[in-house]
Amino acid sequence: MTTPTGGPARSSPAASEPVAVSVVGSTGSIGTQTLDVVREDPDRYRVVALGAQRSVDLLVAQALEFRPRIVAVGDASLAAGLATRLPAGTELVAGVDGFAAIATGADVVVNGVVGFAGLTVTLAALEAGSRLALANKESIIAGAPVVARVRKTPGAEIIPVDSEHCALHQCLRSGRAEDVSRLLLTASGGPFRGRKADELAGVGVEEALAHPTWSMGPKITVDCSTLMNKGLEVIEAHELFGVPYDDIDVVVHPQSVVHSMVEFVDGAVVAQLSMPDMRLPIGYALAYPGRLRTPFGSIDWATLSVLEFEPPDRTTFPCLDLASAAGRAGDLAPAWLNAANEVAVAAFLDSRIPWSAIASVVEDTLDRYEAPGSGGAARSVEDVLEADAAARRVASQAAVAREKV
Repeated sequence: MTTPTGGPARSSPAASEPVAVSVVGSTGSIGTQTLDVVREDPDRYRVVALGAQRSVDLLVAQALEFRPRIVAVGDASLAAGLATRLPAGTELVAGVDGFAAIATGADVVVNGVVGFAGLTVTLAALEAGSRLALANKESIIAGAPVVARVRKTPGAEIIPVDSEHCALHQCLRSGRAEDVSRLLLTASGGPFRGRKADELAGVGVEEALAHPTWSMGPKITVDCSTLMNKGLEVIEAHELFGVPYDDIDVVVHPQSVVHSMVEFVDGAVVAQLSMPDMRLPIGYALAYPGRLRTPFGSIDWATLSVLEFEPPDRTTFPCLDLASAAGRAGDLAPAWLNAANEVAVAAFLDSRIPWSAIASVVEDTLDRYEAPGSGGAARSVEDVLEADAAARRVASQAAVAREKV
């Protein structure tokens, strides 16, 4: 077994060699779609590492198909049973350190881990000087103070896999940074677009998971229903592109064809359009600065007839402004926001609190946040981990207080 701090040795591919890809969170939505992209161009990409938290059967099937050099399982208790099922020559690592191990030694590391747990992967990939295809927005939001430092590692770069930030990344390539007026993040509006607070008092888990345009995991889908996902994306856009919060706007676009836009100082707006298909931003991150050969998300212009835009309802969906406030506060406030939201969403998915209480739990938690004292901003991963743990304790108490009677 490879040591947790090791991982497969990394070398730059020659022009004729395939790009080495590590997929962390390979059994989730982003991970499985990444492997779809690889299947479309097997001569161009080679999977060298796979990792999943506990979906062992699918992980084994993926390992047998792609024959990676190393496999990681997040739940260490499953390692013994998994080891005998892997292909000959494939090494196994386990636990959080295992995820860090497979986040090195590849040309591109896809971070498809859900939630704050993805921070370790983000840091390991950037510290190794790899390209990080980032689908885990929580790590750059909660861990912003430490991620900013490791982004300076020679060779390290982040290509966002979120459809909105991938769109912004593409649009920003058309002009100079000093000519950008504002970023426009589009939001589908989720399953509850157009409904008011009194109409949402009794909505259940099944309704919140019925996203009209995207197929995603339950946590992200619930975040879309509250617009917290868009609030987190505002923070992510600020961290990724260095654009002030005053110059980042959100517009609701239910068709999810315009994935985001950049407005320049002369009034010109550059947008990225495609049909909803996460394989396009995944492929963009793998192929950058080039392009995929497969046209995922291609638009049939003969049938596309309507593109609608409207402002978000910030009264009914207060999570959008809660996220913006945490982002503006900076330091460890985004870590508190993220932790509180994860606790609240988990409580809702367990049917312990109503949908309407998600925002209340987050707000109650943020009300107890105190910025770092004389020591200043967060300086280490430990600072971020301590903030995450403290916020989860507060949020858990807030969730209990909001539990259904």
